[in-house]
Amino acid sequence: MLNIAARPREASGLSRRSFLTAGLAAGGGLLLSLTLPKFVGAALAADGPFAPDAFIRIGTDGAVTLVMPQVEMGQGTYTSLPMLIAEELEVDLAQVRLEHAPPDDKLYGNPLIGFQVTGGSTSIRAFYEPLREAGASARSMLVAAAAQMWGVDPASCQASKGLVSHAASGRQAGYGSLAEQAAAIPVPKKVALKPVDRFTLIGTPAKRLDAAGKVNGTATYGIDVKLPGMKIATVAACPVFGGKLKSVDDAEALAVKGVRQVVKIEDAVAVVADHMGAAKKGLAALKIEWDEGPNAKLSTDELVRQMEAAAAGPGVDDKKVGDVEAAEHAAAQTVKAVYQMPFLAHTTMEPLNCTVHVRPDACEVWVGSQVLSRAQATAAEVTGLPPEKVTVHNHLLGGGFGRRLEIDSVTQAVKIARQVDGPVKVVWTREEDVQHDIYRPYYYDQLSAGLDAQGKVTSFRHRVVGSSILARWAPPAFKDGLDSDAVEGAAGPYGFANLHVDYVRHMLPEGFATGWWRGVGITHNAFMVEGFIDEVAAAAKADPVAFRRDLLSNDARARGVLDLAAREAGWGTAMPARSGRGVSLLLGFGTYMAQVAEVTIAKDGTVKVPRIVCAVDCGIVVNPDTVKAQVQGGIVYGLSAALYGQITLKDGRVEQSNFDNYQALRIDEMPRVEVHIVPSREAPGGIGEPSTSGIAPAVVNAVFAATGQRLRQLPIDPDRLKGA
Repeated sequence: MLNIAARPREASGLSRRSFLTAGLAAGGGLLLSLTLPKFVGAALAADGPFAPDAFIRIGTDGAVTLVMPQVEMGQGTYTSLPMLIAEELEVDLAQVRLEHAPPDDKLYGNPLIGFQVTGGSTSIRAFYEPLREAGASARSMLVAAAAQMWGVDPASCQASKGLVSHAASGRQAGYGSLAEQAAAIPVPKKVALKPVDRFTLIGTPAKRLDAAGKVNGTATYGIDVKLPGMKIATVAACPVFGGKLKSVDDAEALAVKGVRQVVKIEDAVAVVADHMGAAKKGLAALKIEWDEGPNAKLSTDELVRQMEAAAAGPGVDDKKVGDVEAAEHAAAQTVKAVYQMPFLAHTTMEPLNCTVHVRPDACEVWVGSQVLSRAQATAAEVTGLPPEKVTVHNHLLGGGFGRRLEIDSVTQAVKIARQVDGPVKVVWTREEDVQHDIYRPYYYDQLSAGLDAQGKVTSFRHRVVGSSILARWAPPAFKDGLDSDAVEGAAGPYGFANLHVDYVRHMLPEGFATGWWRGVGITHNAFMVEGFIDEVAAAAKADPVAFRRDLLSNDARARGVLDLAAREAGWGTAMPARSGRGVSLLLGFGTYMAQVAEVTIAKDGTVKVPRIVCAVDCGIVVNPDTVKAQVQGGIVYGLSAALYGQITLKDGRVEQSNFDNYQALRIDEMPRVEVHIVPSREAPGGIGEPSTSGIAPAVVNAVFAATGQRLRQLPIDPDRLKGA
């Protein structure tokens, strides 16, 4: 997922204080509205609660409702964010109810990114203080209401477990009974947050609030939506990127039982039917002729040749430290390498889907999206309706990984729905999903390092070559030819005295878009840098862990995770023949992480990964269970890509189509993952993406330890390791 911002609020001119307003909730009770600093000015509507960026409702029954500004796609947000409220509000986590936030950039904008988006491992980082402030302010107001009612000093009252108590008199009042009176009390201008050593909920394992619904089947994803009179559609887009629909003979499709109509748009055709079976059968019966356009002969090999040529041209500087040229000239030894990473698809568990009902004066959309306001905007644009006439119903996401940061499937579904009477659910087949994804970019990176006679690094260069996601997805963030995300982590966490990082943007053919993939900059740069650092360590005849430690200067947190992972993995102890350990270290999304992978190489070159040891310092931990689950899941995702993942083009077409040729890690291939969390009082870091980024370099470095074969390109090719 994206990491275009992840910047401190001060850097964008935002104060650290959030702004709170209070009033009566509909039906009575306290409505505490949290307006994030960038969007000051939320107020209560006369006829009921106004929906701000995030708000707490406390009903007369004592129930606490949090309207979630972030979406849940398996990362645990629907548990960790309520924990922040519950901690400061002094209620049990089970008391907190959740509602999806509607699309609104001004009210629900992510303060680290600037608009409504869930991505970049920012949910905790963005809302850690604002939601705690909201909870603390609500608690303060409830205590003040009780003190007012009893005629005592608020300082003599205590809030705990949804009650306000006055020890001297033995009186108690539940939050529900105090809610209306609290709504009339001014919001405190300043409220003290709990110190870390007084936390009772933050930092403790908490059961996922969304787990029960996912187990018993009551949880609703976009693909589960059912509406009266709803039809089902499935779609075929031009197999060549940038191509168009030329003609279609739909006679046989319309003859299929259950098929209602065939809808044509500029680059695709959809079959609308009573059910998915009929829609798929009808789609197969279509006789389609495509205008394949200028990309009909495009191949991966050609794109790589173009990138190689681009790499020889000028780049745009990201970092320049010291005098790299002079250090290179004086070096006793120079190490150079080219590292490559392929296009990657997302293959979320839930296939892309979107349900739409277009009426003359309104449009409704049911979807699971990481960017609700963008989903609303594209529906408004396609229909010609004002945004306020477009209602977006958000649902749980069956995986996002950055794919649902895109709105192409929503745009397509609305175009189809305009031609359908009544609601229609558009579902992409897995083949359509794999072959029409918005892929993680291909990267062709050049690295070099100079060593002195003692084997110490004297210079480091990294030229990043690839397409720019920012230039398409967030144009204002693409400045002076530099994609800041593409170069993130391009020097690792190390302190090089002489450093040069630059970026060469390689433009892809029209119609071929690239996008976020559970991180981007770090996911490729960790592989490039950590693989290359291992090469440099080997050239210096140094131990890979000790070599990295020497490069870390005074970064105690980086050394801490490196040493912890090495110690717990038994670094330096003997391993069987054709087995080895490899290490990786990264700083990304505000989190430090080290991984040690153990691998075994079969005689046919197959790589098995029986064990991963991971040490993580992500600052203050809200829910350690979520951290461990995210690390484990990220490793599965990243290891799948390292061993198998690649999207290739031939004759303008994606060659992969489903899990038979775009393979995911099988259950019998899953390594034992040991996660060690470093206790910390630093600001929270992100956890959704670092482990995905760090696994591939740890594995290829372990392959080198086992075989002496240096792998600079993914996925791992077993043929290169046969007999090694």
